[in-house]
Formats: sequence, C-alpha cells, structure tokens
Amino acid sequence: MERKPLREVTIKIGLERLDTQEGIMVEALLDSGATGLVMSSEFARKKGFKLKKLKRPMQVRNVDGSFNREGPIENTVEVNVYYKGHVERTEINVIGGQKWGVILGMPWIEHYNPEIDWKTGEVKMTRCPEECGRQWRLVQGKSGWEKQKEEEEKEEAGKRWEEKEKRKIRKKGKTMEVKKVAEEWEI
Repeated sequence: MERKPLREVTIKIGLERLDTQEGIMVEALLDSGATGLVMSSEFARKKGFKLKKLKRPMQVRNVDGSFNREGPIENTVEVNVYYKGHVERTEINVIGGQKWGVILGMPWIEHYNPEIDWKTGEVKMTRCPEECGRQWRLVQGKSGWEKQKEEEEKEEAGKRWEEKEKRKIRKKGKTMEVKKVAEEWEI
C-alpha cells in the first residue's frame, strides 16, 4: 500500500485555561512559517478562553504578504501548554479566519527543537533546552499532560505533608520548652 505524502505535522497538545484550570485537548499545527503562536478566535470563543485585550492591535500578514482579511490581532489568551511531559505558560495571539484551533510557530519550534520524523509526522521532545529540565519519555501509556498533572499533585501532597510535620515538630518543641520551664519552676 502506497502511503500519502506528509502535508503537515500536527501534535495533540493540552491547553489549560488559567481561570478555571480546565484542560482542553487540541490538535495543533506545527508551522515553521508562523512567527508566533496563534489561536483561532472561533476556537477561543467555543472553548470559553478569557481574552486579554492588547494595548495596540498587531497587523498580521499572510504568507503571500497581504494583510489578514479578518483584521489585526487584538487579543491574546494566557494558557499552560502541555505536550509529552512538558509544560509552558505562554500567551497565544487570537485571530479570526484560521483553519486550525492552534498553530505553534517558530518561537515554540525553535525553543523546544523537537525531533520530527518527516515520513511519519512523529514528534519527539529529545532536544529540549537545559532550562526545560524535562526529557521526553513515555510514561505508563499516559499522555504527558495526564502524567504532568499526577506528578504535580504528588508534589503538592508531599509539600503539604512536610508542612504538617514541621508544624508538629514546632508544636512539640514549644510543648517541651513549657514542660522544661514548668519543671524548673516546680509548677
């Protein structure tokens, strides 16, 4: 069976709305010709993203150099973007007239430098920058987003337990001091 040539590379990412912490899965286009991260205004509206008005609208040019018929970028959305164990808080420009819900352009591609198999379209996160601190790995058949959430919840639970133990020790220390004073004073 002859395989169709690859026309575009897409990845399933998780977007987290910061106001509600609601997670939304979306197929995003990787576009080396895009100079930013873009979300369709229709997608933003349907999914209820909170729009943040820009101080000054940004004119957008299409690939052919013409201005976008839907007008300038006037809003952004701030989201957490999840992909295979990686998470990034970022602002995405919102614009009308887009076929894709989300486009990850050169800033994202350059920053994460993903390994792309141009025959299959598989995208691996094997060359992340040092500050990323996360290496790509399959995790028990779960998406990176799900695993990331589990790890964060475990970390938070561990921090809460540590704080509780510290409070117990402080309380015990104060109790011991009171007992020592009481013994000295023969109370």
